[in-house]
Amino acid sequence: MRCLVFALALLAAAATSARAQDAIPDLKGTWSGKGKSIVFGSHPHHPGSQTAADPPRVRDIEATYIVEGQEGRLAWGRSSSAAANTQEPFAWAIASDNKTIIGADMDGYFRIALISPDSIEKCYAHNGTSPTRSIVATCHVMNRVKP
Repeated sequence: MRCLVFALALLAAAATSARAQDAIPDLKGTWSGKGKSIVFGSHPHHPGSQTAADPPRVRDIEATYIVEGQEGRLAWGRSSSAAANTQEPFAWAIASDNKTIIGADMDGYFRIALISPDSIEKCYAHNGTSPTRSIVATCHVMNRVKP
């Protein structure tokens, strides 16, 4: 009898754990992080007189993303950097694994991995068809800013 009770307790714990893993993450709030970007040309977040024909530059970037709203697996908000307070709108979609996020803003695309409830690795790229004709790629960790 004790074995049966123990087995049922383990089964209940496993089911609870599986349900917790299935929970859609809450992304609302402010996310901030610093990292390196490779840049051809110039862009508001990577100012300069360089063109896409010039050699690439490796630059530091400090970015902030404010997730203003979320409905299920969809999240949206505005972004800026230490170099430019553009308040550029973005849209993100959370995949069914609840750890992978894809998205877009006015000129580029995101691939984001949820590391923990308060930490993400954000990768971003845009190509030379953007209005600035610049090319940018970056990946770095961002953390939720606690109020």
